[in-house]
Amino acid sequence: MSSEPILTARGITKAFPGTLALQNVDFDVMPGAVNVLIGENGAGKSTLMKILAGVERPTLGTLELNGETVTFSSVRDAAAKGIGIVFQELNLCANMSVTENIFLGRDITRAGIHIDRKAQRDRAAELLARLEHDIDPDSLVGDLMIGEQQIVEIAKALCEDAQVLIMDEPTSALSASEVEVLFKVIGELKRSGVAIIYISHRLEELMRIGDYFTVLRDGYLEVSAPRAEASIPWIIRNMLGADEVVARRPPARAAGEVVLTAEHLKLPRRGAGYAVDDVSVSFRAGEITAIYGLLGAGRTELFESLYGLRSHAEGTVRIGDRNLSGHSVADRMAAGLLLVPEDRQRDGLVQNLSVGSNLGLASLRRFTRFFSLSRSAEAPLLQEAIDRLHIKTASADAPITSLSGGNQQKVVIGKALLTEPRVLLLDEPSRGIDIGAKAEVFNTMRELADRGLAIVYTTSDLKETHAVADRILVMAYGKVTADLVAAEATDEALVRASTLKIEHSNQGEAR
Repeated sequence: MSSEPILTARGITKAFPGTLALQNVDFDVMPGAVNVLIGENGAGKSTLMKILAGVERPTLGTLELNGETVTFSSVRDAAAKGIGIVFQELNLCANMSVTENIFLGRDITRAGIHIDRKAQRDRAAELLARLEHDIDPDSLVGDLMIGEQQIVEIAKALCEDAQVLIMDEPTSALSASEVEVLFKVIGELKRSGVAIIYISHRLEELMRIGDYFTVLRDGYLEVSAPRAEASIPWIIRNMLGADEVVARRPPARAAGEVVLTAEHLKLPRRGAGYAVDDVSVSFRAGEITAIYGLLGAGRTELFESLYGLRSHAEGTVRIGDRNLSGHSVADRMAAGLLLVPEDRQRDGLVQNLSVGSNLGLASLRRFTRFFSLSRSAEAPLLQEAIDRLHIKTASADAPITSLSGGNQQKVVIGKALLTEPRVLLLDEPSRGIDIGAKAEVFNTMRELADRGLAIVYTTSDLKETHAVADRILVMAYGKVTADLVAAEATDEALVRASTLKIEHSNQGEAR
């Protein structure tokens, strides 16, 4: 590896209305190496990456690429100069095919006139094969699961042949096997001299592949160090100013009565088979249940079937004694069932509304007085939600787009809590959230369970499976393959169950 940086940022400051996102930050990017950037949500990581990739321009400061001062007027301008990016929030067009998304704005043409669609499709198939994925290049992106969309976003970046490749949370929706493939590709890129800037909240992942480590804290550069000087305690200490993250707490009381029941739930898959295959399960008040499984196991589809988003799902869903089968999402919400979706950008937020408007969106009836919205009734509850979840925002009136990804995730969770649900379904609640924010979210989940809510969350991370769960369900191939008491569940048992294919389900009856 060269001892000279390929890209340098000096004195970078970025001001947004009401927020100073970055203050006098220096950052060196070494070629042929993985340059890790770490920090809590709101520390300024994504803002710095957007400046390096041409999405934003710094208020103050300079950039140098290969020793020459540069400015970027757009993402395309930065890409033309050799800087590519995999965005944390997927930057894809749902109504276009995988191939069209990969080559959007950089079509392969014949004689510079006609688009060579066959060449583009073949190249897209080649990139997907490199990532060891069998996604059809002709599939509409909107029909793909979020993990598959993340693969498309990575393939799109690999198409650029960049000198510097920025990866902002590239593994947040990937399974363990897909992460291994990505790391293999990163190794190939390093050997060819590409500089990787890598952002992730998975600390073990960072220690495994990182060569240089830079920590941001509250918009400032906290520390930079080579791999030999870094460790997980070092990262936590510099990120949070403490060595410990909040420890797991036992439940304050035993689980209560069954609140949500699903019996013989089936969701037909496109083509053949079932995405959810004859699942019978129940959830109790005051109990936190983790649903662990790999990408494609059927976890999200189970949640969407319970919530009424999949109208062709078969089987029975009850809250208490009330049968909600065939009822709308609105009816299920009114009965006390709420879903926090995995894709906060597409399904959880309205991008042109403020933080407060997004928080109150599902609870408008609580704030309505004589057919009009009462701001005086709404304001204290919105502020309480902001304070409880430690949402970093200038005010409830700030644009939702001014928040970091993790703080946006907390707004989606806060929106659900304001509806006062009986059952809260959280689909990958820690996706894109740093360890500090993750601890806050898990603490909130424990507090809600202690107050009597039934909490159910999905995860593909073994450590998160144990974080707050009282009970762990494992899904594989659309079936529940294990139902375990969390205190007795081993990683080995969970991994084995997550790969188990059973032709005839022997799941227990609903608990």
